[in-house]
Amino acid sequence: MNEHSATVEKEVTPAHIMQIGTGFWASKVLLTAVRMGLFTHLASGPLSGEAIQKVLGLHQRSLYDFLDALVALGFLHREGLKEHAVYTNSEDANVFLDRKKPSYVGGILEMCDHRLYKFWESLEEGLKTGRPQNEIKESGTALFEELYKDPARLKEFMSAMRGAQIGPFIAFATNFDFTPYKTLCDIGGASGALCIQVARNNPHMECTTADLPAVQPIAKESIAHFKLEGKIKTVELDFFESPFPKADIITMGNILHDWGLNEKKVLIKKAFDALPSGGAFVVIENIIDNERRSNVMGLLMSLNMLIETESGFDYTAQDFEEWAREAGFSKVYTMPLAGPTSAVIAIK
Repeated sequence: MNEHSATVEKEVTPAHIMQIGTGFWASKVLLTAVRMGLFTHLASGPLSGEAIQKVLGLHQRSLYDFLDALVALGFLHREGLKEHAVYTNSEDANVFLDRKKPSYVGGILEMCDHRLYKFWESLEEGLKTGRPQNEIKESGTALFEELYKDPARLKEFMSAMRGAQIGPFIAFATNFDFTPYKTLCDIGGASGALCIQVARNNPHMECTTADLPAVQPIAKESIAHFKLEGKIKTVELDFFESPFPKADIITMGNILHDWGLNEKKVLIKKAFDALPSGGAFVVIENIIDNERRSNVMGLLMSLNMLIETESGFDYTAQDFEEWAREAGFSKVYTMPLAGPTSAVIAIK
């Protein structure tokens, strides 16, 4: 037997193409289940298909196709079949998709369902024009300006961002060495989620969450919920108009990617100016791998910045290091956090 005949050639099939091409089917099944609160209902205990039908107000047709699709996708477990079936949440759905749990990440999925899903239909237009494809097409007003006009929508957006960020924030708060530092300021701190995790896990740290005035009530409510008023303060900040508050650590969670290159460099330099010698600038985002091959979420998030912003984009650790050193930082390294998210850290 020669070497060629002994080699098993890889079979070429369209399976991967079809999985990705029809991926919106699976996505919409999950998003619909989240929106209807299915996983929250099941977090209280197992339910039959008939019970789920009643509690969600579903039609009999396709009831079991919907539920069993969620089984096949790994979001539900099932005992029995069809009319005799009993459904429970999978382990990850029970932790992350129950609205009553602090670990709930469904906020970002809810926003994907009722906002981003329809905007991504215009991806081709965005690729050809370089222009955002969200609310600005109809109102002429940028996303954040629209949000700040409506407290309810702003709170919903902040909840979505918290859901997307909480895993990486916990990983940063528990794995980063805070020993040499005493103070932290989170720029664009939104609901205060990052400061809350740092303060809970590092009692010696004094934290500040800095954001626009419209965000302050949301942050204060979150901080009070965790009884951390004595460890975290809120300050009003327009981060392009004013200097950053002084702190040993300056953080940004999913802020830098909202902006174009010139604005990114301005923010990095402002962080440098606010830090003492030895201070750390920490940026937490879906950092794209340097070869731009493996972090799918990072690349897709960069496309989402096309949909949502005037000039924002995601970037590699190598890109960030170049900008940070240009600003004057002496050392830059990457710290993997949760899933596709990493922290890029620059030391002054």
